[in-house]
Amino acid sequence: MSISLLFALIPPITWGATGIIGTKMGGSAAQQTFGESCGALILALGVYLFFVLPNGIVVDGRIWVVGLFSGLFWSVGTVGQFFAYKRMGVSEAFPLSTAGQIITNALMAAAVLGEWTTLSMWFFGAISIALVTVGALLTAARSKADKKITKKRPSTYMQGLFALFLSTIGFMLYFVFPNLLVKVGYISQTVHNANHGINYMTAIVTPQAIGQIIGSALIGTFILHETKLIAIPTLKNFVTGINWAIGNLFMFISTANPAIGQATATTLSQLGIVVGTFGGIYILHERKTRDQMVKIILGSLLVIVGSVLITNLKLLSL
Repeated sequence: MSISLLFALIPPITWGATGIIGTKMGGSAAQQTFGESCGALILALGVYLFFVLPNGIVVDGRIWVVGLFSGLFWSVGTVGQFFAYKRMGVSEAFPLSTAGQIITNALMAAAVLGEWTTLSMWFFGAISIALVTVGALLTAARSKADKKITKKRPSTYMQGLFALFLSTIGFMLYFVFPNLLVKVGYISQTVHNANHGINYMTAIVTPQAIGQIIGSALIGTFILHETKLIAIPTLKNFVTGINWAIGNLFMFISTANPAIGQATATTLSQLGIVVGTFGGIYILHERKTRDQMVKIILGSLLVIVGSVLITNLKLLSL
C-alpha cells in the first residue's frame, strides 16, 4: 500500500470519530462548531509555524481568499451536520450526510475538475458512487418504531433533513473550492503543483481555519441565536477540532496529489461512515433493531467495496 493511499485513509478515521467526540463533549450545534473551529486553528497554526514558514511557502492574498472561503463553506456544512445529529441521531444523520457528500463531491470532481477522463472511468466511477451511496442509505435505515416517532414529530425530522441539505452544499463547496480556483486559473498550476500539491494545501490550512471561526461565530450568533458561544462545551470541543483538523490536513494533501485526486480522496474519506455509525451505536448507545443491524453491516460492506473500486479507477480504465 502506497504512502499516498495511507494518507488518504487518515480522514475517514478522524472524521468518522468527529460526530462521536462532538456529541460526547456536548454543547449546542453552535458551540460545537465554534469549538471545533478553534481546535482546527490550533493545529493550523502548528502547521504554519513548523512546516509552512520553515519551508518558505508563500501565503499570499489569493491563498487567503481560497482558504477563507473554504472555511466559511465548511462552517455551513458543520453547523448543519451537528444540528441534524441533535434532530435525528448520529447513526442516522451521519450516513445520509455521507451519501450526499459522496454524490456531490465525486461528480463535481469528475465533471467540473475533469478527473475522470475516459468512458471506463465514468462507468466504474458511477458504479462505485452507487455502491457507496446505497451502502450509506442502508446504514441509515430506520426501524418501524423510529418511523412512527417521525410521523408524530414530522417537523423535527424534516428540520434534520433540511439541515443535512444545507450541510451537503456547504461541504461540497469546502471540498471543491481550492481545486476549482486552480481550474479557472485564479491559482496558477505552478503554485498548485509545487511539492506534489502539499505546499498549496498546507498554505491554505491557516486561512481556512480563520474562515471557519468567522463563519461559525456569525452563524451561531445571528442564525442560531446562540447567546453563550464561549462556554465550557465550546472549550471541550477544541478536542473535536484538533481531531477533525488532522483529517482535513491529510484530506487536502490527498486531493492535490495526482495519484489520488479529488474524486477518490472525497469518496475514501466517507469510509468514516463505518466509524461514525458503529461508534454511534456502541459508544453513544443509539439503539438499533436486529433488522437494522443487518442492513448496517451490509451497507458498511457496500461502502468499503465501492471505496476500493474508486481507488482503482485508473487501473480499471487501462
